Amino acid sequence: MPSSPRFPALDVFRGITVCFMIIVNTSGNGSTTFSPLQHAAWHGFTPTDLVFPSFLFAVGNAMSFVMLKWQTKTQAAVIGKILKRSLLIFLLGYLMYWFPFFRLDRANHMVSFPISQTRILGVLQRIALCYGIAAFLFYYLKPKTVIIISISLMLFYWGLLIWLGETGNELTMTGNIGLQFDKWLMGDEHLYHGEGIAFDPEGWLGTLAAIGNVVAGFVVGQFVQKKGNSYEGLAKLLLAGASLIFIAWCWNFFLPINKKLWTGSFVLYTAGLDCIILSAVIYIIEFLKQRAWTPFFEVFGKNPLFIYLLSELGATLLYMIPVGKITLGGWLYIHVFSLAGAYTGALLFAIAWMLFCWCAGYILHRKKIYVRV
Repeated sequence: MPSSPRFPALDVFRGITVCFMIIVNTSGNGSTTFSPLQHAAWHGFTPTDLVFPSFLFAVGNAMSFVMLKWQTKTQAAVIGKILKRSLLIFLLGYLMYWFPFFRLDRANHMVSFPISQTRILGVLQRIALCYGIAAFLFYYLKPKTVIIISISLMLFYWGLLIWLGETGNELTMTGNIGLQFDKWLMGDEHLYHGEGIAFDPEGWLGTLAAIGNVVAGFVVGQFVQKKGNSYEGLAKLLLAGASLIFIAWCWNFFLPINKKLWTGSFVLYTAGLDCIILSAVIYIIEFLKQRAWTPFFEVFGKNPLFIYLLSELGATLLYMIPVGKITLGGWLYIHVFSLAGAYTGALLFAIAWMLFCWCAGYILHRKKIYVRV
């Protein structure tokens, strides 16, 4: 049976993504978070906006290595594996948002959290959908065909946004077709409310374009396996990244780069940046042989799902455990981290939480325990 080779740069790239994801998700105080660590309010781009698409890119990377194993399995086994993995990741994401299955009111009293008010979509759910669809496409079709389908989906989504939204090509948060479709299909109660209104940045229609990030990761993963250790291959990867960024900038004049809508221009822009970042990681690790820094990120990269779930569920508990009239998370920020300043303290809180999650991942890594689904 052909085995899928380990590629250290992939683990490091994925680890950097998970590390940064924890930092941007767990600021000690949202109102005093440095602007680069916040998502763009609507159109535009910040470093934080690169985190999620980079994880999808890494999913595609990993899938390109797994394809070697699929060649030796029956069609039923491969289909079962894809469906099982997609369903489990989706379910984990759904339960993560429902956890701990009750809420605290303003007086810190437990109140019910009925299933009728739970968020259906989210980060892991989008990963599950994009992985499942891309996996089936690559299993049954040639990569060139999958690329054409991915581009077609982005163009189709663009057409829906422009022609079917309530406000035409203005693409407002309240008038876009993605929100209208999500409301029609799921209702307000099952959407994300962190924007102050019912709006889900991981909505159904945006997932059509997000598949492109997984497809880009897969194509790059296959290319890296063939030519990633040559200067020619590295140069082509850099050129591909720069080309995607240039096309995205041009497209931005007609379809703004927007993470919350996950526009096609956003897909190309982030895929281009990921190509360049992965090129840099490969160059440092494989060409310069500078690997002393890589074990830290490999801990994240080899157990990404477990560490991400730990970071999110643990942070939820931090802000539910009462300490006097505030929560444990609030108490730690006010009495410990804010002593370094409001903004710096919020960042230090996030870094401290990231290091806590790393320690848990390191223990598993030392015991060679890797959580897979």
